[in-house]
Amino acid sequence: MAGTPVWSVDPRTGKQRAQVAVEAGSPEVDEAVRAARAARPALADRTARIAFLRAAADLLDAAADQVVEAADAETALGPARLTGELARTTGQLRAFADAVADGGYLDIRIDRPDPSLTPPRPELRRYKVPLGVVAVYAASNFPLAFSVPGGDTASALAAGCPVVVKAHPDHPATSELCASLLRRAAVAVGLPGEVVTVLHGFDAGLELVRHPLVAAAGFTGSLRGGRALFDAAAARPVPIPFHGELGSLNPVVVTPDAAAERAEEIGAGLAGSVTLGVGQFCVKPGLVLVPEGAAGDRLTDSLAKALGETGPGVLLDHRMRDNFIAGVAERATLPGVTAPVTPGPAGEHTVGAGYLAVPAASLLAGPAHEVLLEECFGPVTVVVRYADQEEAGAVLDRLPGNLSATLQLSAAEAEGAPGPAAELVSRVTALAGRVVVNGWPTGVAVAPAQHHGGPYPAATSHSTSVGATAIERWLRPVAYQSVPDPLLPAELREANPLGLPRRVTEAAGRAGR
Repeated sequence: MAGTPVWSVDPRTGKQRAQVAVEAGSPEVDEAVRAARAARPALADRTARIAFLRAAADLLDAAADQVVEAADAETALGPARLTGELARTTGQLRAFADAVADGGYLDIRIDRPDPSLTPPRPELRRYKVPLGVVAVYAASNFPLAFSVPGGDTASALAAGCPVVVKAHPDHPATSELCASLLRRAAVAVGLPGEVVTVLHGFDAGLELVRHPLVAAAGFTGSLRGGRALFDAAAARPVPIPFHGELGSLNPVVVTPDAAAERAEEIGAGLAGSVTLGVGQFCVKPGLVLVPEGAAGDRLTDSLAKALGETGPGVLLDHRMRDNFIAGVAERATLPGVTAPVTPGPAGEHTVGAGYLAVPAASLLAGPAHEVLLEECFGPVTVVVRYADQEEAGAVLDRLPGNLSATLQLSAAEAEGAPGPAAELVSRVTALAGRVVVNGWPTGVAVAPAQHHGGPYPAATSHSTSVGATAIERWLRPVAYQSVPDPLLPAELREANPLGLPRRVTEAAGRAGR
């Protein structure tokens, strides 16, 4: 309820550090959304938006020591990891500033009138406009890159949409610090600070997605929480787009030839990917298809060795630790499942990494093993030993949508030699938003061609939350037909006063520019 204290908690000890804020009630949510809406006209100034995004990145970089210290105290992710995450976060802000400056995201198209066509074509001019106030739901595992100053916020601001962020309870102090820096950056370039607002509290999150002035939402988190918000967004009198990332198994397929060629290398690489960030990455490989036989045994021996050499780690909070321990225990007791390296408690506040193993035949025997096809958040993966390509394919056919799918191929297979590789690429393309060959899915590059999303339940839409095209989530196209030039938005006027890229279709087959 409103007024409930919000505490910063040390996950290494479970002790409260300091009260940071209070949970927002309906009046506070309404005030924040209305203030954001009032700030929207100021964001229409592209020059100011560009300056704001760059100023925000500069202020975050200047406060790097303070930001990293705050985030580490609340997440236990470590200064090295968080320093890299901060660089990614400020890089995203600058990349979206560059995207706004380029203007290509507006997708301007002009069709000249052509009376020779049947039916005749009128003059049409099309571009994209911002949706309005965007609700952003911060992630637990990325206190910077997927939270208050993260990609959802940066892309929405770049589109011209003010943002109200529902902070994650695992890092409220970090959220408040980052919000203050973003607001300072806004004011410094002449924008109202209300272009970014932070709220706390579970009920505030529900109030936010239901608010009639919220035009869209972005979410990164659990399937259960994301689906509840998605349903709330769809149940509104006026439904809104809900771009949610809800979790992923991120399957890996190791071919027999790849295992024979470099079993030890694959096993060690898999261990590194599974334990990165204490297994709390949304693209952690959670299910790995490994061939039966000697080569597969060498791979699992290498995996076991590397996992055994990995020290215990601290999960983001004690609730996640409890869920991880319970999830591992549930899976480990299933028929046919073994735990060659047992993941689980390693101390009062830490957990150890490990893996579970199961024959593909057991996994395919019936519904009893369905839980193995669900994400288990933490440093564990499930190794499925398969007898042949048909059995591996049957396992893939059971999988839901994923953020990523990884193939470990031999050198010959990667070069296109006859075999199952091409079929595997096609098969996993239907399962995932990103297909990785001879690499690992953890470490999502922020790049123009990146896609971080996938079929449900990995995501609730077909858009990406990483990369330049993430801006498209917060825009809608509008076409103007036979509108006199002086009445058009500046972006669409014939003289192109803003110098924006545009695609023109001339009449009677003439080439466009």
